[in-house]
Parts: sequence; structure tokens; C-alpha cells
Amino acid sequence: MELRSLGTTRLLVTPIGLGLAALGRPGYINLGHAEDLEGQYAVESMAANAEIVLDAAWEAGLRYFDAARSYGRAEAFLGNWLRRRDIPPSDVVVGSKWGYRYTAGWEVDAEVHEVKEHSPEMFESQWAETQGHLGEYLNLYQIHSATLESGVLENRAVLRALARRKQEGIAIGLSLSGANQRQTLAHALEILVDGQMLFDAVQATWNLLEPSAGPLLAQARREGMGVIVKEALANGRLTPRNDHPEFAPKLARLSQAAQRLQTTIDALALRAVLAQPWVDLVLSGAARVDHLRSNVRALTLPWDDELEASLAELAEPPEVYWQTRAELAWN
Repeated sequence: MELRSLGTTRLLVTPIGLGLAALGRPGYINLGHAEDLEGQYAVESMAANAEIVLDAAWEAGLRYFDAARSYGRAEAFLGNWLRRRDIPPSDVVVGSKWGYRYTAGWEVDAEVHEVKEHSPEMFESQWAETQGHLGEYLNLYQIHSATLESGVLENRAVLRALARRKQEGIAIGLSLSGANQRQTLAHALEILVDGQMLFDAVQATWNLLEPSAGPLLAQARREGMGVIVKEALANGRLTPRNDHPEFAPKLARLSQAAQRLQTTIDALALRAVLAQPWVDLVLSGAARVDHLRSNVRALTLPWDDELEASLAELAEPPEVYWQTRAELAWN
């Protein structure tokens, strides 16, 4: 698999990476997550499944892996796998995120699964935890779901702490979420430290249902930020698992396009992301080997203007998309 620069950083990444949100904890909002785990929620079972999927990702050529403090035991699973496989830190790029604390207690039906806090104290605490799990493997540390409302981009103590880590050689990024992704990114682009942009990379949602951040992501890439796309499958809504009656016409359009290319809907949706010239890499959120391998098929698919125009009609207003996402059940 080809390697490409993540923005203007020295990090070389593959066009597809693996995100561990669905691998590190028993509960998640992806459609069919419970089915993927086959009810095997014990820590040992989930650790074993994570290693199987990580092995498959490595064999497929993926060299970027993404975790977060709130993804249950994702950092521990990833760090243990890297060390057991004796993978040199120079052969892989690892990103993680801080700003949410996992609070589900390994329960699928927990009342609260994660709590957001973007304070300096939270940063220092979670930085130490991430270092304990990932150590020298960590290359990119990101604010998890930065928003204007959280005030994190105005918190001078947090920004100074991030700048110190950047001076120590860690790339600094932020992930975005919600209908105001564009406004948050526009503000982040203006944050300078010693005359240089603080943020090296952005991880944002872009998919066939929610493409609204595209223009700002293109601008960020022109200004040197690496661009990572998450939720390319809209938490499973862009797969046959989405059986909502109102989605049926869109699913039929996706099925028709996939049949034309003799591929799967998930590979088609990922290919749509990779077709954007400003994308450095897109994350697979697979929790099963067969899903991962299907995702990777996106790399070999053709693309043309007719297909792009047809699929562009799937887009929803951002407010509708994010309200629907907020209503997805943890499973």
C-alpha cells in the first residue's frame, strides 16, 4: 500500500487506517456492533478479537492506527499488540485522542458511556495514561471532538500544553464532530504558536450523507494540515444494515452503484472519501476481519464524474445528519 505524507508533517501514512472505536469497548453506536462482537464482551475475548483484526489490517498493508482515551481499552489493546508483534515504531504511525473519559464500566447498557472534559488537568492526566499504553509508538495526539462550545480552543493553558508536546516531536491535531465542524476548524486554523500553526492535522466526519465540511477541509489541507476522515460509513448507516424505511431509496441508489462496480456498498462509500483530493487517509472502523477486507477493496475501485454526481444526491442537511447520529443507540 502506498505511503503519503500526513499534511506537512514527516509522518508517512497509508490511505486507509484502522480506528479502534468499535474494537476497544463492548458498547458503541455503529449499527450491528453487537452482532460484530457476537456477544463476546469479556475483556479477554475483546482483546483477542482486536488482535485478530489488527493482524488482518497489518497484513492488508495498513500502517496508521487510531485510538482514544475514551475507547475503553483501545490504547492498551493497540500498545500490547504492537509490542507482542515486535513492530518497530518507525514502521507504523499511531494517533490517539484526549478529552473524554470512558465511564461505561465495560457495560453495554451504561447510562453514560463517556464524559467530555477539555481542561488542562484532563490533558495532563490523559497524556500520562496514553504514554503508559503507547509510549514511543505515539506520533499524533488530538483533542477529541473539539468544539467552540467547549472553549478548548480559547484555553491558553491547554494550548500551551499542546505546544510543549509539539516541541517534543509529537504532532498535534484535533478531531471534530457536530454540525459546526466547519466553524471549529476555521477557528483552529487561526491558532498560531511562535508564528506557526499549532495544529498539524484534523480528523473530521465526511461521508456521502454529510459532506458539508469538505471546503474547509480542502482549505486546511492547502494550509498544510493533514486531513483524516472518520465515520466514512456514517456509523453503519451507509451499509445494508440501515433498514430504516426512509433510507430505502438511498440504499437502492447505493446498491445500484455498487453493482455497477461489482463491489460492496461499504467499499463504495470509502472510495467516495478517497476520491476527494484533500484527503490524506480515511479510517476503517471495522470490528471484523471480513468487514475490514471489504473496506480495503475501496483502494482498487474506479471513480468517475457520473458516479460522483449521482452519489452527491445522497447528502443530508448537516443538522438532520447530526440529529440522526445523536439518536443512534449504543449496542
